[in-house]
Order: sequence, then structure tokens, then C-alpha cells
Amino acid sequence: MAVPSNSTKTFKLNNGLSIPAVGLGTWQSTDEEAYNAVIAALKAGYRHIDTAYCYGNEEPIGKAIKDSGVARKDIFITTKLWGTDHTRTEEGLDRSLKLLGLDYVDLFLMHWPVPMNPNGNHDKFPTLPDGKRDILFDWNFVDTYREMQKLVASGKTKAIGVSNFSITNLKKLLADPEITIKPVVNQVEIHGYLPQQRLLEYAKENDIVLEAYSPLGSTGAPLLKDELVQDLAKKNGISESTLLISWAVWRGIVVLPKSVTPSRIADNLKIIELCEEDGKKLNELASIRGEKRLVSPPWDPIVVFNDED
Repeated sequence: MAVPSNSTKTFKLNNGLSIPAVGLGTWQSTDEEAYNAVIAALKAGYRHIDTAYCYGNEEPIGKAIKDSGVARKDIFITTKLWGTDHTRTEEGLDRSLKLLGLDYVDLFLMHWPVPMNPNGNHDKFPTLPDGKRDILFDWNFVDTYREMQKLVASGKTKAIGVSNFSITNLKKLLADPEITIKPVVNQVEIHGYLPQQRLLEYAKENDIVLEAYSPLGSTGAPLLKDELVQDLAKKNGISESTLLISWAVWRGIVVLPKSVTPSRIADNLKIIELCEEDGKKLNELASIRGEKRLVSPPWDPIVVFNDED
């Protein structure tokens, strides 16, 4: 039986930086929850915090980082460019830096490969009269990424990457001759019911690290109730969440569990060295239960998850 211990494991990014393998996810955290969660996480030993402009909680997260007493240089901080800022990437980053109260972030991600109208009827979710998303069809994510590359030289971010990219979209990005800075990560939904094995293999082939959001299955954490997960957790003498987080790290994936409960935040940092047998069993979970997304916003008519080669 492996004994869980606080994870200090890191992965090397393709630009030479190291990223902590376990970070705190903050999606759907209110201002108060985000502040308290970041304080608790940094106190527990986390050195990786993930947020985004769209989450609406950058300001309390920045305050918590400042109030924590942990040196800024010791914390890996990620935020993300929202769809309405695809045509104004530096402005989007500057807004996030101001809210966070920081001079730079360690990683700046394109949140979704879907540019939206920056002058629409809503700051974050502009819609057309028929209720569909107000998409920019004369601008695409490769245009956005070209502009993001300039932000590295500015010193406002140490690295850039993408989020919610399929293999098809990664291929399109990497094939562009003007892309000279390869994404260091691709942050996507990954959990036992959506292992993303093909995407993981493609990312590894191209020296891109995958990051897993919603690793417990998002709202309600349905994976924790799965019989196979419970059996393997019992076998190893650990919690179901520790098992699933350890599985992600075993696969070479950065994992971003979200919690606002101090005890769970601390427990989520404690992982084990998963054995090959148990890792492979969890790899097969989706084929047993059926592969399914549990986080899927309505991007119609844009196809985001087009994984065909």
C-alpha cells in the first residue's frame, strides 16, 4: 500500500520551464470561495494556481496570493484569454494582470478556439438576435495565437498555450509557418469517462503537456461514486479523489482539481505512485462505462471538439 504524500512533482515544458503536476482549479468559485481556497492551497503546499478572466474571480485570487505570504516567484500562475479578446490579446492579458495585481503570469492560455464579437451585446457571452453565440467568422484562432506570441517577448507572460483544443485544431495551429512558439500546454476536460488517450499521445509526440480540468467529473464529482474507482481506492487505502489525481499524474498529465473545502484541498495535493496495473484499469474505465463529456458549453455552430484526423 502506497502512502500518499504532498506532491512536489513537476513536468518540464517545451520552453524549459517546470510546472507543478498538481494545481488548484478555481472555476465556479465565488470571490469569497476563491480567496479562501487559494489561501488554504498555498498554506497546504500548492504552488500552482489556475484561473481565467471568464471565471470572474481573478481579483480575489490575486489578493489571496498577495496575502498568503508565499513569494510570487514561487507560485506558478495561469490565466486565460477569453473569446471576446481574441482580436486584442494584449488588452486581455493587461486586464487580467490588473485584476490579479501582478506584473506577469507564468502561463497565458487561449481559453477556447472560438473568437467572439468584442463589441457585442455582452462582455463575455455576446449573442445574436436568434440567441446563438456572436462568433467572429473573419478571424480564427491561428490569428489569435500569432498575436499571443508577442506577449512572451513583452515579459507579461513566461509562456503561452491553448485550452480545449482537439487534435484537428492543434494540427491546424502547428502547421502555420508563422507559429514560432509552440504551445507549452493544452488544457482540456480529462477524467475517467473521458481519458483523451489519442489527444494525449498526439500531445506527447509534439512535446505539449496536457492539463486536466474537471478530473473528478466536474459538478457533483460523479467519478467518486464509480464502483471501479471505489474498489481501486479501497485496494490502495486512499480516497477516490487521491486515486484519480494520482492516475492523471501517472499518465503525465498536469491535474487541476477544484475544491473550496480546506481539508479536501489539502488531500488533493497528496498523491501516490500508482502501479501499472491500476493505471491501466482506470484507462479502460471509459470503454466500460461509455465515453462522455461532462463539460460541454453550447458553441453551436462552431465545432470545437472535432477530433477526426
